Amino acid sequence: MDLINDFRDKELILTLSSLIKKESKKPLNIMEICGGHTHSIMKFALPDLVGKNINFIHGPGCPVCVMPRSRIDEACKLAALEGVVFCTLADMLRVPGSYTSLQKLRAQGHDIRALYTPLDALKIAKQNPDKNVIFFAIGFETTTPMSANLVEKTIEQGIKNLYFHINHVTVPAPVRAIMQDENVNIDAFLGPSHVSVITGSEIYKELSEEFARPIAISGFEPLDIMASVLNLVRQQNLGTHEVYNEYERVVSKNGNLKAKELIAKYFIPCDFEWRGLGVIKDSGMRLRDEYAHLDARRKFDCNVESKGESKACICGKILRGQAKPFECKVFAKACTPQNPIGSCMVSSEGACAAYFKYAKRIS
Repeated sequence: MDLINDFRDKELILTLSSLIKKESKKPLNIMEICGGHTHSIMKFALPDLVGKNINFIHGPGCPVCVMPRSRIDEACKLAALEGVVFCTLADMLRVPGSYTSLQKLRAQGHDIRALYTPLDALKIAKQNPDKNVIFFAIGFETTTPMSANLVEKTIEQGIKNLYFHINHVTVPAPVRAIMQDENVNIDAFLGPSHVSVITGSEIYKELSEEFARPIAISGFEPLDIMASVLNLVRQQNLGTHEVYNEYERVVSKNGNLKAKELIAKYFIPCDFEWRGLGVIKDSGMRLRDEYAHLDARRKFDCNVESKGESKACICGKILRGQAKPFECKVFAKACTPQNPIGSCMVSSEGACAAYFKYAKRIS
């Protein structure tokens, strides 16, 4: 099996397109939770292939996009401290905070590094024993095991100058929060790909039953997404709300048990503030109390006074599924990837970045 070309087969995709258009009898609002799906949907022009009844709604599945301004301000405050080497993923550098960004601070001479892998933080800590190294961890369940592994290796190797600012979040909680919003009209979901490799498909069963909505866990390729949409159309016609695992070649029922055990060993659920969604109970992760000595939020002063979000930016509405990028007055005008006003344009997984790159004129 060719995992790229076989899932981009033109004839198969057009066959699915015909089936979706033929079988779709009424409007179906599908939220793709993952930002990677948003980019695939726009890159391969799938809105043109699924017919007029299918409406894709972009969800809160971009870890950079959902980071609230207060957490960005905390990152900037820590990165500006003397004697600190600040480490995070590359997309975080350009997200604007209330007063500055990590990218601007780095240009001013502060030691801020974009990592290819969290384990690089371990090397940096060893190479700089006289400095405090802070790792700003972000991501959904996909990347949480990597941070847990880094914590474990830090403890095992007796590293004393590496600290963690944990910003990991989970998928089910924001989906539940969105569905409890009476202003959102969602009929079905495309479940995330990589997240589900860790969590397994079973994690969505409760959501599907609670809100009577079908969920199709889908791969990123166009054939994956089209097959998943067809399943959701058929479930709509039958009046069912099952969890369909289209991505069986990677996703199992129970997920990666070792990864989940590692997460549970070092992290515990906590309330977390989401951009556009507010504080959601038990939607984030933090270090367990026994590892408080590694927690940057306890080791350093992280108190900040954050400004409100830009009134020109509608990232919050986009992340809640209440608007699309082209509805923003500054989209592709004042707000571009070179000059981002909001996080949805900054991130490589952001909905605004996807629209800008592939479909500026879609309306």
